[in-house]
Amino acid sequence: MKKRLKKLGLLAAICLVAGASLAPFLCFVSLAFKTEAQVTTIPPDLWPDFSLTFFRSAVVRYGVFHYLFNSVIVAGVTTVITVTMATLAAYGLARLSTSLAKAILMGILACAMFPQISIVGPIWRILRTVGWLNTYQGIILPYVALTLPLAVWILAVFIREIPEELEAAALVDGCTRLGALWRVILPLAVPGLFTACILCFIHAWNEFFLALLILTDPAKQTMPVGIALFQGDYIVPWGEIAAASFITTAPLVLLVLLFQRRIVSGLSAGAIKG
Repeated sequence: MKKRLKKLGLLAAICLVAGASLAPFLCFVSLAFKTEAQVTTIPPDLWPDFSLTFFRSAVVRYGVFHYLFNSVIVAGVTTVITVTMATLAAYGLARLSTSLAKAILMGILACAMFPQISIVGPIWRILRTVGWLNTYQGIILPYVALTLPLAVWILAVFIREIPEELEAAALVDGCTRLGALWRVILPLAVPGLFTACILCFIHAWNEFFLALLILTDPAKQTMPVGIALFQGDYIVPWGEIAAASFITTAPLVLLVLLFQRRIVSGLSAGAIKG
């Protein structure tokens, strides 16, 4: 009886947490598929008519696909650069002595702890000096700097657990260090690579604060900034904002659902083996 009560209590707690987490998401999804009349209905109409009015308005009037294109470029290039650099750095750290590698990793992780508000001023002045405001490279490089510590940490912990004997055998067979990394280490580190790629992509896709300050030109703004700056004639266009938010969120949800096993495998392996 006690075990059943515990299970019921645990199930109720899980349902409560899941409901609280999903409630905002379900609210804006419902709003995105409503009609204009339903948005102002009192009391609120919870069940939408599954109209595409707000989606058409977000695409035609606000050019949401333009912001989506910018976000794909920024997040994609950021992920490629970050994971490439993190792989090389993590490989070197994984083969260092344990005490020195831990000290360097702690220093790298400490650099990621600075709040964005404390570094945005110097970043903005540097970008203005070199003329990189309102450019892709001007937002990609700060994103790389912000996501690199986490990627290095994940990959270093994962690569450290790959037996060095496999790499030594590849070197004996004539591989160079880079050849052994490419042919032996990376195939075994695929779960960690997937985890680092997806986390870097999600961070660059969702980041708002730096993008708002660096990308003031609408031609280069990403989705979070573009959505935040939607303007209506007399009221806030909540329907279009909800529709654009759905377009922004859906790819990430699908990405996580498709690769959830690899993500969990990479994170859990690093946590357990580290």
